[in-house]
Amino acid sequence: MGDEARNQLSGPNSDHLFDVVAAFSAVPGPSGHEAPVRAFLRDRWQSRMSDWQEDRVGNVLCRVGGHGPKLLIQAHMDEIGFVVRAITDAGFLLLDNAQGTRRMSPDRRQMIGQVAQILGRHGVVAEGVFAVASGHVMTQAQLDKAHLDFNDFFIDMGAKSRQEVEARGIHVGSPVIWSWPCRRFGTRIAGKAMDDRMLLAVMDLMLDGLDVDALRYELWFGATIQEENGLHGARAMAHGTNFDSMIALDVGLVGDIPAISETEFVAKLGDGPTLVHKDRDVHYDQPLLWRLADVAERHSIPFQHGVYTNYCSDGQPFIDHGTPAVLIGVPTRYTHTAFEMIDESDLTATVALLRAFATTAPNA
Repeated sequence: MGDEARNQLSGPNSDHLFDVVAAFSAVPGPSGHEAPVRAFLRDRWQSRMSDWQEDRVGNVLCRVGGHGPKLLIQAHMDEIGFVVRAITDAGFLLLDNAQGTRRMSPDRRQMIGQVAQILGRHGVVAEGVFAVASGHVMTQAQLDKAHLDFNDFFIDMGAKSRQEVEARGIHVGSPVIWSWPCRRFGTRIAGKAMDDRMLLAVMDLMLDGLDVDALRYELWFGATIQEENGLHGARAMAHGTNFDSMIALDVGLVGDIPAISETEFVAKLGDGPTLVHKDRDVHYDQPLLWRLADVAERHSIPFQHGVYTNYCSDGQPFIDHGTPAVLIGVPTRYTHTAFEMIDESDLTATVALLRAFATTAPNA
């Protein structure tokens, strides 16, 4: 491995990487309520960009610099969440899904016992617990029920009445998210909103020490709204822009846990970012994908190949609008939960790959 590749792979030190990921993860921003994330990016990025744009629906588009074909690197701002659909007279919050119908993901098993943050008009106004009736008081019919639905659980925030809840600024439609601060387990990091905040963190880390004069592209960053509930921000951005190529960044699916067969998802934590050939809805651009693979091999950056199911990404709308797009998935366990888990080395390798690609001539 040459000195250049070695320096790229060394990347940020472990403590700094964790601090950046934890800071991005902590910002509340479920689908449709991304303003705090947008403000966070504005504080961190705007002074480092040669152009800064925020469109009417809340997407961020900013020019890093460089000259050549226009390249967009993009991740979404929103995280998995819920909304308050009703407040009982006794002060409990009944929920609905922020991503779709009451029957859709996220899996209802994953939130029971987690701490909830409830957002009012101007940010987090209360905490509570995702609760469900426990065995001692459940009826036989409840005990025999195979699957929980949104009528089986609720949020208990310690309130005693509807009036007490409403006095806190909570209303029907209030967003709800998990509250799970990032934790380290060896080289692994677990926490909420890795999907997709750790990829915004990758973009942030890419800026550190980036030699803009060395860029072989006119490099832009994009941060989109409402990916989790239908790719809406990316559709607006793809419709209103014109890029020569686009790299979507998102969580990657893995099969390296006991309950999942490795023949279903062959990627593993710690083996590098995944270049995704296709997902549920689209085949990604093959020339662009193989250019990324060639750059990775040239710089001894580890990577994996992947095919995803039950999955789509913000790359799809760009392909629909005629922009060659690829998806890079950073391996992630327990997606769409409060405890999504990643490996530090995969983030470091992803930063290295993006830097190497952006500073390599398109025809090299």
